[in-house]
Amino acid sequence: MKQKIQQFMMGRYGADQLGRLLMGISIIFLLVSLFTRLDIFYILALGLMVYEYYRMMSKKIEQRYAENQKYLNGRYRLVVKWNRRKEHFRQRRDYHFYRCPSCKQKVRVPKGKGRICITCPKCKREFIKKS
Repeated sequence: MKQKIQQFMMGRYGADQLGRLLMGISIIFLLVSLFTRLDIFYILALGLMVYEYYRMMSKKIEQRYAENQKYLNGRYRLVVKWNRRKEHFRQRRDYHFYRCPSCKQKVRVPKGKGRICITCPKCKREFIKKS
């Protein structure tokens, strides 16, 4: 039986990270529909499952691969943005963060230095702020 399934899946796309996300969301929708008795969540869960199985059984491997790469790139950008925000939040006790008035570059200056002249590293414009 295992060999028959492997033979059937030959030349098909299969499962990937986007598919796992879609399956997870559909399971969450099924649980929500179970507890709330709202049919909309059930319909959404079934739609996501059908779409995921369509992706798995698809023979258009290049298109499914491009969809997955688009998802992975978006997820990567979100993770990088989240990590930047965490680092900024961690440093807020020791530093002030200002934006350059001309180019909007974020500039970090140490706290407790009084009024200082800040030079933007990007456009070299100087502006005065209290640190």
